[in-house]
Amino acid sequence: MKVLVVVDMQNDFIDGALGTKEAAAIVPKVAEKIRGFDGEVLYTRDTHEENYLDTQEGKNLPVVHCVKGTRGWELHPEIEALRKEEPIDKPTFGSTKLGTMLRGMFEEGRLRAMDGKMESVTFVGLCTDICVISNAMIAKAFVPEIPVIVDASCCAGVTPESHRKALEAMRMCQIICEE
Repeated sequence: MKVLVVVDMQNDFIDGALGTKEAAAIVPKVAEKIRGFDGEVLYTRDTHEENYLDTQEGKNLPVVHCVKGTRGWELHPEIEALRKEEPIDKPTFGSTKLGTMLRGMFEEGRLRAMDGKMESVTFVGLCTDICVISNAMIAKAFVPEIPVIVDASCCAGVTPESHRKALEAMRMCQIICEE
């Protein structure tokens, strides 16, 4: 089986507090990727509480975003309409829960095809340079023998330059970055 991980396709990262035109531009591409994906689709959701500005992340990025229960925290409507599973809420950039889930799938044999051929975990979403890279690295650590892929055409970073730098860093860590 193949797994697609849709990272943080939330309103605050698309047209809200931390939105960018690049993030808005990938929404239709991500939706198409989900619709055409032959495998299991998992979603992550950046999740903060009202005290966000008092957290370490909030002190380093003092822009309130993705507060649980707000419009900004919700997945973009086009992505939400395709979702079948409950998202993995994560209070920080990377999700060890996601890593544990992927390892469990591997140990159960669900990340291998019937012929024993290795399958893959593919990442799409936001932001390439923060949460996508963090979760791709976690996947690489939790299931090191499974190819980890990032579809760069379905990702956007905080800036186009930081997006490119994140892709370069992931390639150095043996993550396959498809353009």
